Amino acid sequence: MTSPDLPLPEPQAPGGPPAGARVFVALKTAPSIAGELAQMTRVLERFSVRLIAADDIHLTLVPPWQEVSIPAAIEKLRGVADKAPPFPLAFVRLCYGPQPRRPRLLWAECVAGQELAGLHAMLLAAFGQSEQRPFRPHVTVARIRDNGAVVARSHPIDRALALTQEVETVELMQSPPPGEVGYRVLASLPLAGKPTPAHDNVSRPADA
Repeated sequence: MTSPDLPLPEPQAPGGPPAGARVFVALKTAPSIAGELAQMTRVLERFSVRLIAADDIHLTLVPPWQEVSIPAAIEKLRGVADKAPPFPLAFVRLCYGPQPRRPRLLWAECVAGQELAGLHAMLLAAFGQSEQRPFRPHVTVARIRDNGAVVARSHPIDRALALTQEVETVELMQSPPPGEVGYRVLASLPLAGKPTPAHDNVSRPADA
């Protein structure tokens, strides 16, 4: 018998993480592009930064929230994915952000094209969220722990990129528990009924 003074065990979602998992919606970066971006961050290894592993690089479309029903969240995501067509995602600039002079991140900025902006808006509506700030799509490749201004002055980074991937899926992901690292993909749903690609679908200009 459980003591009335002790908390009840956290309910478990069938075949998945415990109820109340911290989740978010994102686009996974193509493995070859993620690997290339991760390689570019190695110049910051001597500074107080946390480099993001290639497998964890993603573009967040719906910020994290506590979800009590993973199956319900997946169905909401499916409702949007079935309406959104695949589209190209262009990575155009590697730089510090959000404030270049006092950065907290090193990120790769993406083009906020019509398809991406539309998908972002539909997802926010589906999950009952809103954003007050302008949509500024990016993938974070390093988090600066402290002294961001010193890091930026010591090693300035503002580099043009010419990387493009075809986005064919959208992901429901789980944030790592406190003290741990690594994101978990809970569901990867095809856009507009397209089959999930079996391989990395990446294109580059011939002179890139």
